[in-house]
Amino acid sequence: MTWTWRLEDPDGAPLDPVTLGVEVPAADNQGDAESWLGENWRDLLARGVAAVSLFDGEAKVYGPMALAPA
Repeated sequence: MTWTWRLEDPDGAPLDPVTLGVEVPAADNQGDAESWLGENWRDLLARGVAAVSLFDGEAKVYGPMALAPA
């Protein structure tokens, strides 16, 4: 399957990465997807992304996960 992140606004609505000027790459495995988020979460937060959800194909694996520190 392909692992992807869905970017979300503070209300939980999906955000279009293109509109934000971000490319969210598809990953071959969960580890690669999580590594990408670990390297990019601060930039995503600065662009208005409040939370993310991880998908394996069409199946949600987890999320929403807030990007801002608690």
